[in-house]
Amino acid sequence: MIEVKNIKKTYLTGDVATYALRGVSFKIEDGEFVAIMGPSGSGKSTLMHILGALDTPTSGTYELDGHDVSRLSDDELADIRRGRIGFVFQSFNLLPRATVIRNVTLPLVYAGIPEGERLERAKAALKSAGRTSSPVARSSAWP
Repeated sequence: MIEVKNIKKTYLTGDVATYALRGVSFKIEDGEFVAIMGPSGSGKSTLMHILGALDTPTSGTYELDGHDVSRLSDDELADIRRGRIGFVFQSFNLLPRATVIRNVTLPLVYAGIPEGERLERAKAALKSAGRTSSPVARSSAWP
């Protein structure tokens, strides 16, 4: 479960304050699917960075399964990002010098999946995504 209460995020540039989030509150129960939508500049990316434990709010609380994310250590945050939170980006965000298969297997390396299993999982994922050409091509060739 995700629960955010009165999340605010303010960016300061010199004497100028930019209010990216102004008291956002909501609760997402396990198994729910949620879309975060709004016009450009409305704080969607800022909110996603906070939910992804990549940034912290200026004020307010963010709880993940009853744990206050602001009280977690860097290692605990890394564990959450590695095992509990995933993003689907608008752009591919692939490593341009790595092969497609290397890009797909990289998260599995961090998850401690054995090499042979990583390769099989990556091939299956690419096949399910309709990838038919060689997975050893450079990622600039994707899709």
